[in-house]
Amino acid sequence: RAAGGKAGLAGSLWLAPLMLQEVLFEISRILNTGLDMETLSICVRLCEQGINPEALSSVIKELRKATEALKVML
Repeated sequence: RAAGGKAGLAGSLWLAPLMLQEVLFEISRILNTGLDMETLSICVRLCEQGINPEALSSVIKELRKATEALKVML
């Protein structure tokens, strides 16, 4: 029985990051960030590495503006 408990705990620990990622993606969707799951995951990893979230947000906004400007020019 104890071994089953450990397997259950290991399974829960493995699922926790996936569940967190899904929750973060749902929050991102509700806030209408426009980030897909992969991009959101990259942003989270960058923040975990110490990147300033506000600076990251500014970069993303600027990249979007530049992309839109290029689309208009073409």
